[in-house]
Amino acid sequence: MKKAELVLNSDGSIYHLKLKPGDIAETIFLVGDPARAKKISAFFDTVDFSQSNREINTFTGTYLGKRMSVLSTGMGTDNIEIVVNELDALFNIDFETKLPKENSVSVNLIRIGTSGGLQGDITFDDSFVVSAYGLGLDGLAYFYEQGPLVMERELTSSFINQMDWDGDLPKPYAVKASPRLLKIIGGNWRTGITLTAPGFYAPQGRELRLKVTDNTIIDRAKEFKYGGFQVTNFEMETSALYLLSAMLGHHALTVCDIIANRINGTFNSDYQKSMAELIKAVLNRAVNL
Repeated sequence: MKKAELVLNSDGSIYHLKLKPGDIAETIFLVGDPARAKKISAFFDTVDFSQSNREINTFTGTYLGKRMSVLSTGMGTDNIEIVVNELDALFNIDFETKLPKENSVSVNLIRIGTSGGLQGDITFDDSFVVSAYGLGLDGLAYFYEQGPLVMERELTSSFINQMDWDGDLPKPYAVKASPRLLKIIGGNWRTGITLTAPGFYAPQGRELRLKVTDNTIIDRAKEFKYGGFQVTNFEMETSALYLLSAMLGHHALTVCDIIANRINGTFNSDYQKSMAELIKAVLNRAVNL
């Protein structure tokens, strides 16, 4: 690999994360908000390592005897694309030879996020949703040779056809969650199809001063069903997380606290209590990984 491909800092750390091999555990919690990374690390019994670079805050420690890390990614599939590739490099590329290691390591990548519900019966009182599938509206999968090989082709085609998808928009793609993490972390929480948008406003049908091209996407998406699953929520990271993890051989899952309902037009500005409950519950389940 050329220096411009595996980019390292002068101290030998990988470029954006500013981490070295060994700095991070094999069970990693991903959050968009840099401040939330510190909040999760506060639940750890010990914090043995911390690092901050750009919007990426990293903490590694132990919880109930298990080594874990939490890392903030910032918002969007473009950030996830950087973070997952560099996390994989920390485990599976020899920084001295610049070659992939002979025996690859598979890590657990668990996103704990916030999201907007796309079904009217998703309430703030029972607001945790697990992404059985990430359905990307960002087109990232088609930049990778293996992208079409790991995506759920039938689900992807069904969504494109049922939605009568506009050919001028990025082509959607669907990727499933890790079955192992879905069982251990997902537990009894509601599961569904998560739409991942390449933005917060127009790509999710929001209008401030600018009009959206198509204001019917939410109404049409909430009616979409596949394999017993509904489209449950909108956010901005899951499809890329599932895509990269599937291609690289990692386990990935997203669990979101629903803080808005796009069908009812409601927003819960006081969601810190429910987020703390979600964090605690995910940590307790992750001990079993």
